[in-house]
Amino acid sequence: MEQIYTIPVNEAFSASLEDPALGCPFCRLFSKLEEDELDIILGASMMEPDIRIRTNEEGFCSDHYRKMLGRKRKLGMGLMLESHLNEVKEKIGKHATDLLMKPGASQLSYLATLEDSCYVCGRIGRNLSAMIVTAVYLWQSDPAFRKTFLGQPYFCLPHYRRMTDYASKKLSRRDYAAFYKEASAMEDAYVQTLGGDVSWFCKKFDYSHQDEPWYNSKDSVERAILFLCGGTAQDIK
Repeated sequence: MEQIYTIPVNEAFSASLEDPALGCPFCRLFSKLEEDELDIILGASMMEPDIRIRTNEEGFCSDHYRKMLGRKRKLGMGLMLESHLNEVKEKIGKHATDLLMKPGASQLSYLATLEDSCYVCGRIGRNLSAMIVTAVYLWQSDPAFRKTFLGQPYFCLPHYRRMTDYASKKLSRRDYAAFYKEASAMEDAYVQTLGGDVSWFCKKFDYSHQDEPWYNSKDSVERAILFLCGGTAQDIK
Protein backbone atom coordinates (compact mmCIF):
# COMPACT_ATOMS: atom_id res chain seq x y z
CA MET A 1 0.00 0.00 0.00
CA GLU A 2 2.83 2.40 0.85
CA GLN A 3 4.20 2.32 -2.70
CA ILE A 4 0.96 3.68 -4.18
CA TYR A 5 1.31 6.94 -2.25
CA THR A 6 5.10 7.33 -2.32
CA ILE A 7 5.15 9.86 -5.19
CA PRO A 8 2.52 12.32 -3.86
CA VAL A 9 3.96 12.16 -0.32
CA ASN A 10 7.50 12.78 -1.58
CA GLU A 11 6.27 15.66 -3.75
CA ALA A 12 4.35 17.33 -0.91
CA PHE A 13 7.22 17.04 1.56
CA SER A 14 9.77 18.26 -1.01
CA ALA A 15 7.59 21.27 -1.85
CA SER A 16 7.28 22.27 1.83
CA LEU A 17 11.03 21.85 2.23
CA GLU A 18 11.69 24.21 -0.68
CA ASP A 19 9.01 26.73 0.35
CA PRO A 20 8.25 26.75 4.11
CA ALA A 21 5.34 29.13 3.48
CA LEU A 22 3.43 26.14 2.10
CA GLY A 23 3.18 24.82 5.65
CA CYS A 24 2.05 21.35 6.69
CA PRO A 25 2.56 18.85 3.83
CA PHE A 26 -0.40 16.75 4.95
CA CYS A 27 -2.71 19.77 4.72
CA ARG A 28 -1.66 20.25 1.11
CA LEU A 29 -2.21 16.55 0.43
CA PHE A 30 -5.66 16.85 2.01
CA SER A 31 -6.47 19.83 -0.21
CA LYS A 32 -5.39 17.94 -3.35
CA LEU A 33 -7.40 14.88 -2.35
CA GLU A 34 -10.47 17.05 -1.75
CA GLU A 35 -10.18 18.76 -5.14
CA ASP A 36 -9.80 15.41 -6.88
CA GLU A 37 -12.75 13.84 -5.06
CA LEU A 38 -15.06 16.75 -5.84
CA ASP A 39 -14.07 16.61 -9.51
CA ILE A 40 -14.65 12.86 -9.62
CA ILE A 41 -18.00 12.84 -7.84
CA LEU A 42 -19.40 15.57 -10.10
CA GLY A 43 -18.08 13.82 -13.19
CA ALA A 44 -19.00 10.54 -14.84
CA SER A 45 -18.60 8.56 -11.62
CA MET A 46 -21.82 10.03 -10.22
CA MET A 47 -23.70 7.70 -12.56
CA GLU A 48 -21.81 4.55 -11.56
CA PRO A 49 -24.25 2.29 -9.67
CA ASP A 50 -21.90 1.33 -6.84
CA ILE A 51 -20.98 4.96 -6.17
CA ARG A 52 -24.59 6.11 -6.39
CA ILE A 53 -25.56 3.50 -3.79
CA ARG A 54 -22.97 4.89 -1.40
CA THR A 55 -23.84 8.56 -1.97
CA ASN A 56 -27.50 7.68 -1.47
CA GLU A 57 -26.66 6.11 1.88
CA GLU A 58 -24.01 8.54 3.12
CA GLY A 59 -24.91 11.89 1.59
CA PHE A 60 -22.46 14.77 2.10
CA CYS A 61 -21.52 17.19 4.86
CA SER A 62 -22.62 20.82 4.59
CA ASP A 63 -19.09 21.95 3.71
CA HIS A 64 -18.88 19.63 0.70
CA TYR A 65 -22.41 20.46 -0.43
CA ARG A 66 -21.34 24.13 -0.53
CA LYS A 67 -18.11 23.32 -2.36
CA MET A 68 -19.96 21.23 -4.93
CA LEU A 69 -22.43 24.08 -5.48
CA GLY A 70 -19.50 26.38 -6.08
CA ARG A 71 -18.43 24.26 -9.04
CA LYS A 72 -21.57 25.19 -10.97
CA ARG A 73 -22.60 21.65 -11.84
CA LYS A 74 -26.14 21.78 -10.54
CA LEU A 75 -27.54 19.07 -12.81
CA GLY A 76 -25.10 16.53 -11.40
CA MET A 77 -25.98 17.59 -7.89
CA GLY A 78 -29.66 17.47 -8.70
CA LEU A 79 -29.41 13.88 -9.92
CA MET A 80 -27.55 12.82 -6.78
CA LEU A 81 -29.95 14.67 -4.53
CA GLU A 82 -32.97 13.15 -6.23
CA SER A 83 -31.91 9.59 -5.43
CA HIS A 84 -30.47 10.53 -2.03
CA LEU A 85 -33.75 12.17 -1.00
CA ASN A 86 -35.63 9.06 -2.11
CA GLU A 87 -33.37 7.03 0.18
CA VAL A 88 -33.94 9.45 3.08
CA LYS A 89 -37.69 9.45 2.47
CA GLU A 90 -37.78 5.66 2.52
CA LYS A 91 -35.68 5.37 5.67
CA ILE A 92 -37.63 8.04 7.54
CA GLY A 93 -40.93 6.42 6.60
CA LYS A 94 -39.69 2.96 7.57
CA HIS A 95 -38.39 4.07 10.96
CA ALA A 96 -41.48 6.16 11.68
CA THR A 97 -43.63 3.04 11.61
CA ASP A 98 -41.29 0.93 13.77
CA LEU A 99 -43.59 -0.23 16.55
CA LEU A 100 -40.99 -2.35 18.35
CA MET A 101 -39.20 0.68 19.79
CA LYS A 102 -40.14 3.95 21.40
CA PRO A 103 -41.78 6.04 18.64
CA GLY A 104 -39.14 7.93 16.71
CA ALA A 105 -36.14 6.27 18.39
CA SER A 106 -34.85 4.40 15.36
CA GLN A 107 -35.61 7.33 13.09
CA LEU A 108 -33.53 9.64 15.27
CA SER A 109 -30.72 7.09 15.30
CA TYR A 110 -30.71 7.00 11.50
CA LEU A 111 -30.73 10.80 11.26
CA ALA A 112 -27.82 11.07 13.70
CA THR A 113 -25.82 8.64 11.57
CA LEU A 114 -26.69 10.53 8.40
CA GLU A 115 -25.72 13.85 9.98
CA ASP A 116 -22.21 12.56 10.69
CA SER A 117 -21.62 10.87 7.33
CA CYS A 118 -20.18 12.27 4.10
CA TYR A 119 -19.10 10.31 1.05
CA VAL A 120 -16.32 12.78 0.19
CA CYS A 121 -15.02 13.05 3.76
CA GLY A 122 -14.86 9.27 3.97
CA ARG A 123 -12.87 8.98 0.75
CA ILE A 124 -10.45 11.72 1.76
CA GLY A 125 -10.01 10.27 5.24
CA ARG A 126 -9.09 6.81 3.98
CA ASN A 127 -6.62 8.12 1.40
CA LEU A 128 -5.01 10.60 3.77
CA SER A 129 -4.60 7.87 6.39
CA ALA A 130 -2.72 5.82 3.80
CA MET A 131 -0.49 8.83 3.09
CA ILE A 132 0.33 9.21 6.78
CA VAL A 133 1.22 5.52 6.86
CA THR A 134 3.44 6.09 3.83
CA ALA A 135 5.24 9.05 5.42
CA VAL A 136 6.13 6.99 8.49
CA TYR A 137 7.20 4.10 6.25
CA LEU A 138 9.45 6.41 4.21
CA TRP A 139 10.91 7.98 7.35
CA GLN A 140 11.93 4.51 8.47
CA SER A 141 13.13 3.11 5.14
CA ASP A 142 14.41 6.01 3.01
CA PRO A 143 17.36 8.11 4.31
CA ALA A 144 16.74 10.81 1.67
CA PHE A 145 13.13 11.20 2.79
CA ARG A 146 14.21 11.37 6.41
CA LYS A 147 16.33 14.43 5.59
CA THR A 148 13.34 15.97 3.83
CA PHE A 149 11.19 15.15 6.85
CA LEU A 150 13.61 16.98 9.14
CA GLY A 151 13.38 20.08 6.95
CA GLN A 152 9.62 20.50 7.19
CA PRO A 153 8.42 23.88 8.50
CA TYR A 154 5.87 22.21 10.80
CA PHE A 155 2.96 19.78 10.89
CA CYS A 156 -0.44 21.13 11.88
CA LEU A 157 -1.48 19.75 15.25
CA PRO A 158 -4.26 17.43 13.97
CA HIS A 159 -1.93 15.78 11.43
CA TYR A 160 0.98 15.74 13.86
CA ARG A 161 -1.21 13.85 16.33
CA ARG A 162 -2.37 11.32 13.74
CA MET A 163 1.12 10.75 12.37
CA THR A 164 2.71 10.39 15.81
CA ASP A 165 -0.07 8.12 17.06
CA TYR A 166 0.39 5.81 14.07
CA ALA A 167 4.18 5.79 14.50
CA SER A 168 3.83 4.91 18.20
CA LYS A 169 1.83 1.81 17.28
CA LYS A 170 3.81 0.59 14.27
CA LEU A 171 7.47 1.47 14.87
CA SER A 172 9.77 -0.38 17.23
CA ARG A 173 10.36 1.28 20.58
CA ARG A 174 13.80 2.45 19.46
CA ASP A 175 12.61 3.80 16.12
CA TYR A 176 9.62 5.50 17.68
CA ALA A 177 11.83 7.24 20.25
CA ALA A 178 13.91 8.66 17.38
CA PHE A 179 10.83 9.56 15.35
CA TYR A 180 9.18 11.33 18.27
CA LYS A 181 12.35 13.22 19.14
CA GLU A 182 12.64 14.60 15.61
CA ALA A 183 8.96 15.38 15.07
CA SER A 184 8.33 16.91 18.49
CA ALA A 185 11.48 19.07 18.26
CA MET A 186 10.15 20.45 14.98
CA GLU A 187 6.78 21.25 16.52
CA ASP A 188 8.32 22.82 19.61
CA ALA A 189 10.59 25.06 17.54
CA TYR A 190 7.72 26.22 15.37
CA VAL A 191 5.29 26.93 18.20
CA GLN A 192 7.96 28.93 20.03
CA THR A 193 8.54 31.10 16.96
CA LEU A 194 4.84 31.35 16.17
CA GLY A 195 4.00 32.34 19.74
CA GLY A 196 6.56 35.11 19.59
CA ASP A 197 5.15 36.36 16.29
CA VAL A 198 1.59 36.46 17.64
CA SER A 199 2.75 38.26 20.79
CA TRP A 200 4.54 40.89 18.72
CA PHE A 201 1.46 41.26 16.50
CA CYS A 202 -0.59 42.09 19.60
CA LYS A 203 2.03 44.52 20.91
CA LYS A 204 1.99 46.41 17.62
CA PHE A 205 -1.47 47.69 18.56
CA ASP A 206 -0.02 49.41 21.61
CA TYR A 207 0.91 53.00 20.81
CA SER A 208 4.33 52.49 22.43
CA HIS A 209 5.25 50.01 19.67
CA GLN A 210 3.50 51.62 16.70
CA ASP A 211 6.74 52.86 15.17
CA GLU A 212 8.48 49.49 15.53
CA PRO A 213 8.71 47.12 12.51
CA TRP A 214 6.24 44.29 12.14
CA TYR A 215 9.01 41.75 11.62
CA ASN A 216 7.32 38.42 10.75
CA SER A 217 4.08 39.04 12.62
CA LYS A 218 1.64 40.47 10.06
CA ASP A 219 0.22 37.08 9.09
CA SER A 220 0.85 35.40 12.44
CA VAL A 221 -2.84 35.11 13.36
CA GLU A 222 -3.58 33.27 10.11
CA ARG A 223 -0.54 31.03 10.57
CA ALA A 224 -1.59 30.24 14.14
CA ILE A 225 -5.02 29.09 12.95
CA LEU A 226 -3.45 26.85 10.30
CA PHE A 227 -1.06 25.37 12.86
CA LEU A 228 -3.78 24.70 15.42
CA CYS A 229 -6.55 23.48 13.11
CA GLY A 230 -4.93 22.51 9.80
CA GLY A 231 -5.63 23.83 6.33
CA THR A 232 -3.91 25.85 3.64
CA ALA A 233 -3.60 29.58 3.16
CA GLN A 234 -6.47 29.44 0.65
CA ASP A 235 -8.83 28.26 3.40
CA ILE A 236 -8.57 31.44 5.48
CA LYS A 237 -8.50 34.15 2.80
